[in-house]
Amino acid sequence: MPSLTSRSRRAAWTSLALAAALGVLPASPAHAQDTGKAPRARTPVQAWGKLHVCGTQLCSQSGRPVQLRGMSTHGTQWYPDCLTGAALDAVAYDWKASVLRVSTYAREGGYRADPKKYTDMASRLVDMATARGMYVIVDWHTIHPGDPHQDLANARTFFKTIAERHRNKTNVIYEIANEPHHVSWPTIKDYAKKIMPVIRSRVPGSVILIPTRGWATLGAAEATNEKIIVADPVRDKNVMYTFHFYATAGREQFLRLLDRASDKLPIFVTEWAVASWNGWGTDYPMAQKFIDVMAKKKIGWTNWSLSDNHKDLSVFKKGVCGTGKFAGTKALSPNGVWVRAKIRG
Repeated sequence: MPSLTSRSRRAAWTSLALAAALGVLPASPAHAQDTGKAPRARTPVQAWGKLHVCGTQLCSQSGRPVQLRGMSTHGTQWYPDCLTGAALDAVAYDWKASVLRVSTYAREGGYRADPKKYTDMASRLVDMATARGMYVIVDWHTIHPGDPHQDLANARTFFKTIAERHRNKTNVIYEIANEPHHVSWPTIKDYAKKIMPVIRSRVPGSVILIPTRGWATLGAAEATNEKIIVADPVRDKNVMYTFHFYATAGREQFLRLLDRASDKLPIFVTEWAVASWNGWGTDYPMAQKFIDVMAKKKIGWTNWSLSDNHKDLSVFKKGVCGTGKFAGTKALSPNGVWVRAKIRG
């Protein structure tokens, strides 16, 4: 998710839309030792086991294609009250989410400001999601600058620590960078080749999510497409490629790209919203078109974001996270009511 000062991204998304018609967890023993409440009779992880990529699909341990549906946190340096045990109880047990994406910002007041604090926070959220039977995506949330190599050393340290701490878990997926932009596919591929061994040497066989060009749009936001990846993929049997969309920007052009690319590449939509990327405006009919395609093709997704600000893309009403009450729909924004229903299926 971009900062609101991202002029280059604003220009890209705005021009594309015209052309086609974004604090800490309480460090209490309760969170460090969290085991969840009201466990399901059968959790997603119990049902599907260790996931792997088979062809263009994400598959269960037994080889059956599965679709993960869930939520992405906002930056973990923000909205701490939305990332408590009670909040995750609602997401796991009431919303019936099968996946949580944990977004650790490389910059913008995140990891670089306090590496230990934000690594520990990500690790704690992995434990909390695991206790509730969900899969969890560990997202290294790069935005600025556009070349992920600029944070390569920190990314290596972060993923080394996370992979070592959680090497015995079967439910962790690694998203090695968030939204590269103004860099080529060979540059992104080179970055992936430098980060993947850090993870693979500690957790062999884990699913790794590779970012795509143009703020993870398969290049659409930079006037290109998926063909270069199809012609020159990352040579690893257990990788998927990320795609992001915001329903009020890109629209049909992005939908067609997702539909077409997912026939040839394993795609995971790690970030999407019914609003624009800047948080405002909604287009539920357009979002539903994406939901339908993702359901038909079993493309996994996480919605942006688990937050309670005043913008249209937050799933909770403004300020509600401080109340600690999350179950049902009373705590939810109109967007949250809609997204909850889509996760529940």
